[in-house]
Amino acid sequence: MSKPKPCLVQRSSSLTETRCHTLATPKQCPNAPRNRSRTSGCQPSQKSPQPTTALANMTDDRVTVVVDNTRFVVDPAIFTAHPNTMLGRMFSTSIEFTHPNDRGEYEVAEGISASVFRAILEYYKGGMIKCPPSVSVQELREACDYLLVPFDASTVRCQNLRGLLHELSNEGARCQFEVFLEDLVLPLMVSSAQRGDRECHVVVLLDDDTVDWDEEYPPQMGEEYSQTVNSTAMYRFFKYIENRDVAKQVLKDRGLKKIRLGIEGYPTYKEKVKKRPGGRAEVIYNYVQRPFIHMSWEKEEAKSRHVDFQCVKSKSVTNLAEATADPALELDSRALQEKEL
Repeated sequence: MSKPKPCLVQRSSSLTETRCHTLATPKQCPNAPRNRSRTSGCQPSQKSPQPTTALANMTDDRVTVVVDNTRFVVDPAIFTAHPNTMLGRMFSTSIEFTHPNDRGEYEVAEGISASVFRAILEYYKGGMIKCPPSVSVQELREACDYLLVPFDASTVRCQNLRGLLHELSNEGARCQFEVFLEDLVLPLMVSSAQRGDRECHVVVLLDDDTVDWDEEYPPQMGEEYSQTVNSTAMYRFFKYIENRDVAKQVLKDRGLKKIRLGIEGYPTYKEKVKKRPGGRAEVIYNYVQRPFIHMSWEKEEAKSRHVDFQCVKSKSVTNLAEATADPALELDSRALQEKEL
């Protein structure tokens, strides 16, 4: 029968669990239970790993993330649990987006402050971000957009409700204008493009607005080149200056240029006709203040509208006789100059 392996027993704080660590000592385990089979010896418990081994495994499972010269020791599993975020993709086991530096640390989120990143880490741990008082809501929003972390009422808590609601309104306005653009504005832009135009001016009217122009005396302010869309919802949307700023940014992101958004007077119907001396008639229209959108998709607008009035000597010859006579005249003039010399 083989002798049991020598071991040293370390008692836990509760004095109810016996752990054996194999050591190079001839002494046997004096505190081992006497009814244990001598053939089994003092084996380490399978359910309770060694404290040093557990600590080593815990250290191996964690990574050091450096943000704004600040080190965060985290478990990458909290990142991979959210694969749609940027950090979730970076620490994914299937795709490697980043590599550690010489010290084995991961430098991520460049341009984000440590306090903001610390707040965003709470999303990975508990699904909720609490905006610190020292951080503006806009800064937190930009960091969430960069890291692809959802920023909405269910994931963000903030003491500054005005700032939080402002950011939520910006996101809502962007989504809403995308719908207006695709459903109402884009068909008018396509109609202008099919006529050969490279810009479009759209006036937003109410659903119950009526336009009745006199065919003999139409408005003389160029409104005949404008297009209209009847949408009370879109009219209310453009009532806010912030929404117009968001809409302008959306149009700019879609590649359009020379974007103008505002409110202008638009003639709806004829009120009366005045007779001027000499028999000339003057029509007075009723004007209403309505939002408008103007955009252009012209690529060479600087070249098409530039006219150069500088006079230069033309070298082109339109007369065939002159084309044959010019070389002879040049030779004669050279001969005369040589004779004079």
